[in-house]
Formats: sequence, C-alpha cells, structure tokens
Amino acid sequence: MRTLVVSTVATLLLAGGSAAFAAPHQTTGQIRQFTAGKTLVLQDGSAFQLAKTFRNPGLKVGEKVSVNWDMSGKNKIAESVMVVK
Repeated sequence: MRTLVVSTVATLLLAGGSAAFAAPHQTTGQIRQFTAGKTLVLQDGSAFQLAKTFRNPGLKVGEKVSVNWDMSGKNKIAESVMVVK
C-alpha cells in the first residue's frame, strides 16, 4: 500500500511540473508594425501572430505594450496584448 501511495504522489508531482513548461511567456516593447487580426511586430524585431480569439484594445504603432504569448510549432502566438503606460 505504501508503495502505491509513493508512486501516485511521484506521478502527480511529475505531471504538475510539466504543466509549468506550458506557461505563456511575456514580452514588453514598442510596436513597430501592427496588422489587425494578423501580426504584431515590436521594435526589437519580435514578431507574433495574433490568436483567433485576440481582441484589439486599440493598438497603434509606437505604443509600448506587454505581449502574453505561447509557441505553436515555430510561431509565437500572441494570446493577449496590453498597452503599458
């Protein structure tokens, strides 16, 4: 019984640890190019495809933004973008 409990706990810890690797990333920068519904490029050259669920908060070239993104294959997908004051 004790072996079963220990192995179950170990399995849960390993499964929970792998979820941390799936956490979204965050990048902050100034908008160089913005194509509504398609792409966002920052001044440092970071390029993001916009998620299908992306809602435009009124982004404009030159604004400083914070981008929450995740990888999908070789593409960075922007899940949300917020204007930083």
